[in-house]
Amino acid sequence: MGVLLDLALGVVTSVAGFVEVGSISTAAQAGSEFRFALLWAVALAGVILALLAEMSGRVAAVSHRTIAGAVRERFGIHFQILPLTAELLLDVLLLSAELGGAAIAIKLITGVGFQWWILPLALVAWTVLRTGSFKLIEDGIGLLGLVTLSFVASAWRVHPDAAQLTSGFIPTIPDHNVVRYSFLAISIVGATVSPYLLNFYASGTVEEKLTENKLWVNRTTAFLGIGFGIVVSMGVLVTAAVVLAPRQIQVNSYEQAALMFVPAFGRWAVGLFAAALGIGCFGAAVEIALNGGYVIAQVLGWRWGADKSRSSARGFSAAMTAMVVIASAIALLGFDPLQVTMICVALTVVIMPAVVLPFLVLMNDPAYVGRHTSGILGNGFLAVVTVAGAVMALIIIPLEIFGG
Repeated sequence: MGVLLDLALGVVTSVAGFVEVGSISTAAQAGSEFRFALLWAVALAGVILALLAEMSGRVAAVSHRTIAGAVRERFGIHFQILPLTAELLLDVLLLSAELGGAAIAIKLITGVGFQWWILPLALVAWTVLRTGSFKLIEDGIGLLGLVTLSFVASAWRVHPDAAQLTSGFIPTIPDHNVVRYSFLAISIVGATVSPYLLNFYASGTVEEKLTENKLWVNRTTAFLGIGFGIVVSMGVLVTAAVVLAPRQIQVNSYEQAALMFVPAFGRWAVGLFAAALGIGCFGAAVEIALNGGYVIAQVLGWRWGADKSRSSARGFSAAMTAMVVIASAIALLGFDPLQVTMICVALTVVIMPAVVLPFLVLMNDPAYVGRHTSGILGNGFLAVVTVAGAVMALIIIPLEIFGG
């Protein structure tokens, strides 16, 4: 019974950290500019993330190593140093965008400029990281993140046309602004398949002491949990498509995005949108900072774990603190969090091949997955994602310049 309860919590709370600035902004922009036409991109990105997360959890459950730790052990620090540095820099930038998104959520309610809320939010996040257990961080914030289901409720209440909605799952070439369409399609993948999510998932598997004989729990959590989050992202896109697109309102700020809730929730619209945005961003901020501590400690061989006393894992604790401090300093500079998010999404695509490529080796090495190696389908999937990731990495920056 305890396993089933943990499984249910794992599925439900996976929304926190998944529905955040990247998924909200890309889905809202896609819906407001191309209506339902990019639903296929959200679905495809979700399938890719679910499969990679399952693989991450499989490595962790069988070998009791995280992805960062396994790559460090299998390939050595010289192979890992460049992609690791790029990932950490990207995570710091994304963390600043998450803090900015949470601060804008408070601004929507109070009217006070978002920069004034950066330090209080950073202090709360740091306190949670310093004092919270993994269960508190994952389940506590995750349960609060259920407020993001309001995006699904809003999509239901605005009554989208079923035929048009269904057609959005079939990839098509639009009759206008192909460059922008392509940029948003790739951006949705970048916003969804974020490197920190994979190592965070593996680290959580180790923290929860999941073993090889419970790989079914890993598979269920990966596929149902991420599927749950993808449905919420689709809710964002569908709501924007029905409410904003006919009025030719493009999402260039979170204040504009909040308008999508008005037909569904009336006078509660802004407050509910602010709650969904704020809790989603804050949950992601805590997870990104925690993962920064995970990655640095795992690669350098330090003691790590959210359930370890911070005094016995000083390097791990210091790494999390550094993530929050540096990200807060960047956020205080006043950059538009939405623009920072779109830059992060593009950079995520750039480093995607370096993130996915090691999976081809790890998933076929019995030292890490035992008898649960990838078959033809698994290896084929990884090969296709690696090649597709390389292509997207080459074109995303030009697309952002000309269409972003």
